[in-house]
Amino acid sequence: MRALAVGGGAREHAIVAALARSGAEVYACSKNKNPGIFRAAKEHMLVDEMDLHRVVEFAKNTHVDIAVIGPEAPLELGLADALEMAGISTASPKKAAARIETSKSFMRKLLAKYAIRGAAKFVAVDNARDAEKALDSLGTDIVVKPTGLTGGKGVKVFGEHLMSKRDILDYVAEILSKNIGGTPTIVLEEKLVGEEFTVQAFCDGTRVVPMPAVQDHKRAFEGDTGPNTGGMGSYSQNDGLLPFLRRSEYEDAVAIMDSTVKALKTEGAEYRGTLYGQFMLTRDGPKVIEFNARFGDPEAMNVLSLLEGDFAQMCEGMASGNISRSRLQFTRKASVCKYIVPEGYGVKSLSGQEISVDEKAIADKGAILYYASVNEQDGRVFTTSSRSVGIVGIADVIDEAEAIAESAIGHVSGRIHVRHDIAKKEMLDAKIARMDRIRRGEL
Repeated sequence: MRALAVGGGAREHAIVAALARSGAEVYACSKNKNPGIFRAAKEHMLVDEMDLHRVVEFAKNTHVDIAVIGPEAPLELGLADALEMAGISTASPKKAAARIETSKSFMRKLLAKYAIRGAAKFVAVDNARDAEKALDSLGTDIVVKPTGLTGGKGVKVFGEHLMSKRDILDYVAEILSKNIGGTPTIVLEEKLVGEEFTVQAFCDGTRVVPMPAVQDHKRAFEGDTGPNTGGMGSYSQNDGLLPFLRRSEYEDAVAIMDSTVKALKTEGAEYRGTLYGQFMLTRDGPKVIEFNARFGDPEAMNVLSLLEGDFAQMCEGMASGNISRSRLQFTRKASVCKYIVPEGYGVKSLSGQEISVDEKAIADKGAILYYASVNEQDGRVFTTSSRSVGIVGIADVIDEAEAIAESAIGHVSGRIHVRHDIAKKEMLDAKIARMDRIRRGEL
């Protein structure tokens, strides 16, 4: 099979590695020269992933059988539609189905219309006056979200980023004046209290095949402090759950995803590709925070590193609308991913700086290396404004996987930043204790 991978981050490096393990001949398009993707690909074109014409022409010229799109922005623009129109099967959703991510108001309205369990209370507004009225019904204990794409950095939470009604209205005014998210609609929704977790699933328009649960960490600094980022690291457990997540709660989250895929099909927007569900585990069970129309980043590195079987065949099944014959399993191991990012990431990244990556030493530690948004020039690796390197440890239990990832991080040097506390025992124990208190109604 000849497969096209679009995108140049660590998520896409993980996708390319999984395709290559399946025996696929990989072709790649990205705006940066990711050394991991570049080496694995039979042919690579440096191109803006938003340039649909050039990406489609590359796919046609290389005679690929199937395409997998990593980032969300080309999905919003309709890259999957363009590839399908050119006769190239695509294991990523078309523009109409991708609205489950690209329009937060569409997602909330869909859940409400079909009375899907796990929906949060919300109001969608497009002006400051209606926003102020909405606060009369919702109160101020809310989350404010631009409805369009913001790279995971546009959400502000009352009590963390916004401390008063005035702060909320000021942020609404900022979204409108700066066109944050690229659309004038804003979603105000109830603030959910609990522990966040992610379930990703392979979808063929009808069936949903779930992957192990993962917990990501968005805040830039240790102790879950600092600005929101695209994600500083993540972990998974050997049984597919998380230390604070019960089997029944995981199954409830999968059922919500299944209902959402069925609702999209009813709406005439059949969902084929990887679906990412981000949930808040509350006292009343899982509630939907958001859906993404692709693999998560860093969560893709956790699940794809554990994947056994033919990933290329699963992609073919998603694209064709028939994943029933695809047989994939996940090794019963724990995984811990820690991201190495440029200094200042989350505020103002120090880009264009050389970093040193000792690939052999990282492999000798038993860790897996995924290059992210870096550029390779003459064998040297330089940072961009986004994340640089993902390091994944795999072991029988989380503690051991965390130790592997942590030991390997020391073999990347430069003006970089890492959250060392991700998946540490103290952090996990605190999450378990907090969730116990929430279940008892103490928080």
